[in-house]
Amino acid sequence: MLVNDYVVVGGGTAGWLSACLLASATSEHAAKTVTLIESPDIPIIGVGEGTVPSIRDTLKRIGISESDLFNHCDGSFKQSIKFVNWMDKKKHGENNFYHHLFDYPFPFGDNLCQYWHNQSTSSFAEIVSIQQYLAESMKAPKGICDPEFAGVSDYAYHFDAHKFAQLLKRHAIEKLGVTYVSDTVVDVTHSHDGSIDQLVLKEQGSMGFDFYIDCSGFSSYLLGGKLDVPFVDKQDVIFSNKALTVQVPELEASIPPYTISTAHQAGWIWDIALSNRRGVGFVYCDAYLDKDTAFHKLQTYVGRDLNDFNVRDLDMKIGFRERAWEKNCIAIGLSQGFVEPLEATAILLSDFSANLFCNKLPETTADIAVLSKRFNQRVSYAWQSVIDFVKLHYCISDRQDSEFWQDNRASNSIPDSLKERLELWSQTYPTKDDFFSKFEVFDIENYLYVLCGMNFDFNRYGLTEKKTKEFAAQHQQVFATAEQYKRQLLEQRALLEKVKVNNFSKS
Repeated sequence: MLVNDYVVVGGGTAGWLSACLLASATSEHAAKTVTLIESPDIPIIGVGEGTVPSIRDTLKRIGISESDLFNHCDGSFKQSIKFVNWMDKKKHGENNFYHHLFDYPFPFGDNLCQYWHNQSTSSFAEIVSIQQYLAESMKAPKGICDPEFAGVSDYAYHFDAHKFAQLLKRHAIEKLGVTYVSDTVVDVTHSHDGSIDQLVLKEQGSMGFDFYIDCSGFSSYLLGGKLDVPFVDKQDVIFSNKALTVQVPELEASIPPYTISTAHQAGWIWDIALSNRRGVGFVYCDAYLDKDTAFHKLQTYVGRDLNDFNVRDLDMKIGFRERAWEKNCIAIGLSQGFVEPLEATAILLSDFSANLFCNKLPETTADIAVLSKRFNQRVSYAWQSVIDFVKLHYCISDRQDSEFWQDNRASNSIPDSLKERLELWSQTYPTKDDFFSKFEVFDIENYLYVLCGMNFDFNRYGLTEKKTKEFAAQHQQVFATAEQYKRQLLEQRALLEKVKVNNFSKS
């Protein structure tokens, strides 16, 4: 049987992003249709406001203007994640920090990790990229004359998640021909082979499709609920299971072009600056900290009385579905899995999964068995890659001030795959050969920024005098280039004001 009619169940970023990608992928096939069913009774979670650079490729693919993102979603540029107090304050000072940048850390093709390790005057990020200099100066990564999706350094975005979902929704319906149904799915019927045959809607009765995309959020209504795909719990690795979130009006002159991640005794705080407000989230584990204490700590961080604000209390179920694709259904977004948003993984994995699916769509139901096996292998590997990378931030920290940080270094909480890498890197510096799969999600550049930023104890060995001079010259060239761009580029707020009047040119 041909697979022509697709339905996405659930809206939000994951749902509308999936619908846009599906509609774009099938646009030249007149027989194929894409429908999205969104319940008017179920609100979206809507706290995923940070992205990684791959989102730019997706926006180009589906035809959304970068200028529209800024003007309709209160968007801002994101050039890095600034990790504050993830190391022992007594050893490294109050408000110690490092940047996980988006720039590729091999500006001249060389791995400068060894050079950084043998000198102590500059951070690794300052040696390999102009981006930390730009970010700390509040500069945008591009100028108003640069075309859309291009800049002098790599970047992603911060945006209002609800407004971004609305932008995707308008684009999907008006530009890509997605059919929209406002109704609640209350049940499904199954075919003889156990696949989904029809959806039963609260108001409109039964509707049948060939393929179902579950974007129903944490409930995983189709994949987990109706197809009984088990959940792989990772709470024993990633401890944080709660978050208090709040939106704070803010119109300060400077908009930090990075997410701030500030560690505390039982987790961390995200702080994302949009053009008109901040989104702040207090992430913690309730086995180490109670809700009232968490609220007061969040209030102290924000510096305002939050009793008059809408502070949301979120439960975070850490882990992922054993299979993301089962029969004629795949899950994307929170219905597929979730890990705390330390590295903007929610939208990252939604984007990754939706693109992976759309790159090889089933033409007939006979294709599903082989394609689903391939898809599930890759998505499971991606999830393990994400789990390992998030855990890295905790298990190599030298904080000793609470049981939370001490327990995060316990060997039984660290995946074997991560242990093996850390053991290798305690003997030798990381190289590209240590990352053999294109589905790592986080690669050598990501690991280097975190390992070096947190002063991982590599087995130190010296450089030749020739190499030391060569790498020092590269370092100086990076610094000189950064100083040049600091003079040329506008601060982020000034550029965003210009975008309201003059859009970026189309690339």
